[in-house]
Amino acid sequence: MPVLETTEHGDVAVLTLSHGPVNALDLELLTAIPGALADVAGAAAVVLTGAGRCFSAGVDLKRIVDGGAAYVAEFLPALSTAVLALFDHPRPVVAAVNGHALAGGCVLAAACDVRLMSGGTIGLTELAAGVPFPTVPLEVMRHAAGPATDRLVLTAERLEAAEAYRIGLVDELTDDLLPAALARASALTAAPAEVYALAKRRLHGPAHDLIAARRELDDPGVTELWSAPSTRERLRGFLARLAAR
Repeated sequence: MPVLETTEHGDVAVLTLSHGPVNALDLELLTAIPGALADVAGAAAVVLTGAGRCFSAGVDLKRIVDGGAAYVAEFLPALSTAVLALFDHPRPVVAAVNGHALAGGCVLAAACDVRLMSGGTIGLTELAAGVPFPTVPLEVMRHAAGPATDRLVLTAERLEAAEAYRIGLVDELTDDLLPAALARASALTAAPAEVYALAKRRLHGPAHDLIAARRELDDPGVTELWSAPSTRERLRGFLARLAAR
């Protein structure tokens, strides 16, 4: 069964995260995202959403614990590649956040041009789990959330949809999520494709400058921390606390 499903709604492609009950991010799902975007390169716009009750509850931490350093060495680059594939896609990309969008799930939504949300919570819970941010996810979040990024990162707070809308992380709240997302995506195609793509490249330029300046310096240390035995022990404790709720 595919971890990412693609359907066509007129000239808009809908990519649906469909990977277990909470669409947890693992190597298989992350590596599917760039390929799916390449496959729909001819679509006028893209909508990204989740199957079931979650958009994505974030990284599959059990895979991190079980896979150790070898898995982390593949996973973290795949995460950055998937985020950049969304962020850099030349056509309009709309996130239809149908439920919880946490940690890496929040980052995937932030990598889209526009975010609509129908319910659940959204936030960056990495520090609560005890893992740091690679450069790409952090700078994409800074681009999307601006000054609110400090609050999101340092408090690991899960925001209700209304609060996410208030701080500008979410652009629209709606109970009619997919139709509203399709309408927003279609509206964004009114601009000529090459003009829209140029506008995105120019808007994203500062984020890419920061990524280029910091990635080689920062990310080896991030990978080392994700791979450390002490981090795996923290993650085991974090998962145990989640299971006990």
